[in-house]
Amino acid sequence: MSIEGYTIANTQRASVASAAILFCALAAPLARGSEVKIAVAGPMTGSSAAFGAQMRDGAAAAVEDLNASGLLPDNAKVILRVADDACDPRQAVAVANKLATERVLLVVGHFCSSSSIPASDIYAEAGIVQVSPGSSTPQLTERGLETVFRICGRDDQQGTVAAEYIHVNHPNENIAVIDDKSTAGKGIADVVEAQLHRLGRQVSRQSYVAGERDFRALVSRMKKDRVRVAYIGGYHTEIGLFVRQASDAKADFIVMANDPLMTSEFWAITGSAGNGTLFTFMPNPAGSAKAAGVVAGLKASDLSGEGYTLYAYAAVQAWAEAVNRSGSFHATRVASALRSWPVDTVIGPVRFDKKGDNSASGFLVYRWRDGHVERVKQY
Repeated sequence: MSIEGYTIANTQRASVASAAILFCALAAPLARGSEVKIAVAGPMTGSSAAFGAQMRDGAAAAVEDLNASGLLPDNAKVILRVADDACDPRQAVAVANKLATERVLLVVGHFCSSSSIPASDIYAEAGIVQVSPGSSTPQLTERGLETVFRICGRDDQQGTVAAEYIHVNHPNENIAVIDDKSTAGKGIADVVEAQLHRLGRQVSRQSYVAGERDFRALVSRMKKDRVRVAYIGGYHTEIGLFVRQASDAKADFIVMANDPLMTSEFWAITGSAGNGTLFTFMPNPAGSAKAAGVVAGLKASDLSGEGYTLYAYAAVQAWAEAVNRSGSFHATRVASALRSWPVDTVIGPVRFDKKGDNSASGFLVYRWRDGHVERVKQY
């Protein structure tokens, strides 16, 4: 199957065998039509392209399984468009306008909150359902837009988990909170700092500019301040460089960060210097029974189920279920259905609240160890 130049091998996918279970509800009669268009939008290029690839792979696998199931009415097929915003807000707006003119029915995306937020206004006006697998900044769903959803968790959840972990496991130690000045990075760092203050902890606050490559001066300053825990809100490329340079400088502090560390590219940057680096992420569904068929299908196509892959798959799955329940492709009716019932997906039950947040989502603490991610016992 070819999708905007992106090809997935059609090789004995184990997930196809589970498609009848995943999408069985779609047998209900809907409006006639041979094709419907949806899109996945995110950073397909640039420093965050690893996450765009995860989203693309998940959405593409879901579309392939949905189409192979034969359960869409009148054998209608879903066509997936892949759009690159490079995590640039201006490019995201251009992408959103283009997808609106193409009359897509669903956008799985975007990844960066700084892209999702401006794009969401365009989708809402155009009557397009948007489900983000990775934009965790609370503002996305705090503006009352009827057709905007997120299937991941929120930073006010994520930041609380990180702050409580630091407080419990590192008492009486100097803490630095650092951000990259981006919407997502500064947002999560602000939450962590506020939560630590609420717990009675004092922190030093530092920042750098997204895209920075040299962190030696920042590392030196933190060593001088005898920092023992450095929390960083940002993206994996810069955090990976920071960790590696801190190791080179023999800095004796622990690094903890937010969800963009859930990519093997982080370890490719750090090597063994990344051992012990902590981060928060949603529950990883890759090992669950519900996801087994989908993960096997991805592996058969030499793809991974890591990170946001299954969250993007679940976004398509939830939309398809809502289409069936509403008996319509109309955005308002689909959005109402998404908020009305829980949906059983590859990531587990998804329950969207009135704001469009997944009330079933939460965050856990993970650690990089010898090139692999392991869950950390929190308390």
